[in-house]
Amino acid sequence: MISLIFIVVGVFIALVRIIAITRSANPQLTLSKLLAPLGIIALFLLIALINPFRLERVDAGHVGIKVNLTGDNRGVSKFEYKTGWVIFNTWISKLYEFPTFQQHIDYPEQSVITKGGFEATIKPSFNYSLNPGSIGEMFQNLRLSVKEVEQGWLKNAIISSVNDVANLYEVDAIFNHRAEFEQSIIQECNKRVGRWFSISQLRTNIQPPQALQEAIEKKTKAIQEAQAAENQKLVAVAEAERKIAVARGDSAAAVIQAAGEAEAIRRKQLALTATYIEFIRVQKWNGAYPSTLAGSGANFLMQLPGPK
Repeated sequence: MISLIFIVVGVFIALVRIIAITRSANPQLTLSKLLAPLGIIALFLLIALINPFRLERVDAGHVGIKVNLTGDNRGVSKFEYKTGWVIFNTWISKLYEFPTFQQHIDYPEQSVITKGGFEATIKPSFNYSLNPGSIGEMFQNLRLSVKEVEQGWLKNAIISSVNDVANLYEVDAIFNHRAEFEQSIIQECNKRVGRWFSISQLRTNIQPPQALQEAIEKKTKAIQEAQAAENQKLVAVAEAERKIAVARGDSAAAVIQAAGEAEAIRRKQLALTATYIEFIRVQKWNGAYPSTLAGSGANFLMQLPGPK
């Protein structure tokens, strides 16, 4: 920015010089008259090229740190917080800009070892934010820009946290309680980096090895089949109990019906006196005698037809 200002100033002075020549008593532009304006432009171009000063703006949501590059403790003991427009000499100082709002980052695939020695693959992604008041202290310790910290110190802290927490979990427990597992990692990460960073919304995207994946699928299938068998058992028991209840109901109905019929017969037997039987016989007789009457050792009585 400052180099551009020098160039603009040099061109402006040269133009003013040329305008002054054209308005003089001898307005003709000759090579000798143009040497001075051209020399001014060349001088300012040279100044722009070797100019050590820079003008940069620290954007909102960022913290700028102006670091002294000279002395025995360069980049460590001498730094200043800067905001807005900042002018600095690049020969003796440097400006670092650190964002204070949340950043999202994805790391490439890594291998971790779970409890029991099983290897799993993770591809962590998470959000982080810098603690504004401790950025200078972080720079004193690490002497790196935020992008370099992301890919170095912070990455090592995150991966080691995932490894240490994974060593406490059986591999199937990780997948059965993934939310708890990842929350434990966030807590462990913030213990390690909380002095300078705040970690949130971490996702491990953990994947088991293929053989273990197949074992988990078989275990899940076995559990589902066992549950299905248990449900079928309950259905069979319920159906058997239903049939028993129906049989008991049918048996009770048959007993009641048989008892009723027996009682009816008993009452009929009590009502069949000799007088009642004779009464019924008389009611049903049509007044005609049988054509033959015979009994054991009795004579036959035959009615002969009369004379014609």
